[in-house]
Amino acid sequence: MMELKINFHSHTGDDPKDKIKYSAFELIDEAKKLNFDVLAITCHYKFTHKKEYARYAKKKNILLIPGIEAKIEKKHVIILNCDKKAEEIKTFNELKEYKKQNPRIFIIAPHPFVPNIPRVSLAKKLVRHIDLFDAIELTVFSNKFFNFNKKARLIAEKYDKPLVATSDTHYLRDLNRGYIVIDAREKTVEAILQALKQKNHKNKITPMSPLDMLKFKTMRFK
Repeated sequence: MMELKINFHSHTGDDPKDKIKYSAFELIDEAKKLNFDVLAITCHYKFTHKKEYARYAKKKNILLIPGIEAKIEKKHVIILNCDKKAEEIKTFNELKEYKKQNPRIFIIAPHPFVPNIPRVSLAKKLVRHIDLFDAIELTVFSNKFFNFNKKARLIAEKYDKPLVATSDTHYLRDLNRGYIVIDAREKTVEAILQALKQKNHKNKITPMSPLDMLKFKTMRFK
């Protein structure tokens, strides 16, 4: 078994929705500085994975997992180990069919109960489509004053789903704010996702303070 540091939710300058100031290469460089072993780039609505990114990450001894933060029935859904066809998914029925045709993908419910301007958190739709999800995100957009992870924890326990800490990185300074450390048999996508399903991981998270949350929201939606 090997211990791997992983972040499954990050954005780059390729993102068509948010204004991200750093490139995929700069994100990978920062991940290397922070001793990450595995990284997923999950831009909004667009599959941005490129062979050149994967090669660059490999040179840094980082495994880059293809991914996307899709918009499905107006809600955000992270799809890992997918391909460009994931961009076309617009309904949960289509997601179900895509998963049937691509059983090696891994679906995460991101920030499911965080209220936000576009109202893209899954909320009630998480339970409605719980069988589609392989894991539930433990978001950094939560703290003791605004505990948006409470419901996520309860649902994860009720439906026996792994909780996965991520950083939802929009600024490089936040990359190390949320991640997991996993015990996997080898450093491959298949082994990592299998270990995650078996909950062979620990969540590491530094929640945002109310002030940090306000700064993030203000800067992001300028």
